[in-house]
Amino acid sequence: MVSGSEAVLDLRSDTVTQPSAAMRTAMMTAIVGDDVLDGDPTTRALEEDVATRLGKESALFFPSGTMANQAAIWVLSEPGTEIFVDADSHIVHWELAGAAALAGVQPRMVRGTAPVMTALDLERAVRPPSYDAPDVSLVCVENTHNGAGGMITPLHELRAMYAIAQSLRVPLHMDGARLWNAHVASGVSLAELASCADTVMVSFSKGLGAPVGAALVGTRDVMTRARRARKRFGGGMRQSGMLAAAAMHGLQHHLSELSHDHANARTLAAALDGVEGARVVPPDTNIVMLDLPIACADTIVAEAKAHGIRVSAWSPTRIRAVAHRDASAARITSAAPILADVVARVIRGARS
Repeated sequence: MVSGSEAVLDLRSDTVTQPSAAMRTAMMTAIVGDDVLDGDPTTRALEEDVATRLGKESALFFPSGTMANQAAIWVLSEPGTEIFVDADSHIVHWELAGAAALAGVQPRMVRGTAPVMTALDLERAVRPPSYDAPDVSLVCVENTHNGAGGMITPLHELRAMYAIAQSLRVPLHMDGARLWNAHVASGVSLAELASCADTVMVSFSKGLGAPVGAALVGTRDVMTRARRARKRFGGGMRQSGMLAAAAMHGLQHHLSELSHDHANARTLAAALDGVEGARVVPPDTNIVMLDLPIACADTIVAEAKAHGIRVSAWSPTRIRAVAHRDASAARITSAAPILADVVARVIRGARS
């Protein structure tokens, strides 16, 4: 057991990271202005940088990835229509039905044979023309896919889905909250990945270690309309340069280090796979999903916490652990056998 004075290894998400000392300095020394009135110079610099990296005309800084996703849906879709989206996506499960509440659209949840939506799955979901069926106005993809264990949708699949969207004459939005991880793990450039979508959301508060923020990229016209959506949703910020400076620091200094998180995830996965029949989803990036042979996830979470390791219950039979920049290789290596022992003991106890 651990006492309150001992450090806890928090693997619930890569959002738990603390800003580094250098990031805090960048925030404190940022040149700022009123972004709603005149434009904040540091925020503008961040937006230009992100647009360039992703090969798009323009970018817009948002307080959160959920708001950026919902702004994209609001701008690109049409009320009274449906949007195609992976059945296990963040937009479906973790955004409080925002697509319906804010944009007035019906999600058509695409569930295929693979862990993530493929072009074939999307193609099969397209209805024949009918006066009784809703029109489709948008396709949404997620890369990497959180619910599938940080899985990467490969470039050829993204291109094929984009081609289907174009054949339907509708735009495609990419929830790329962890697109940075897909880029680093696959070696495919950010611009190539983003070329398969009309708009892309990227998050700064996950692997890059910033405390707040996301960006939406696309054409200048779409970003002009997205700015209005951001305002309507309450996302206009004043001296936002202090937050943008943290995001810029993460891009400049932390992006290249994401490969360490991926390696640490593999270390953890290797220690957990096969323990008392539990099976790991082989991690593409920094997320480890452990599927349990019996419903005991909550007990494992509680026992692991008592041993100084925080993980989360994704479902009654699935545990999620996320490697991040505040979880060093040494700490992961030390914690992995402890967590494996907890898993083994809880499963054996649940069976007895």
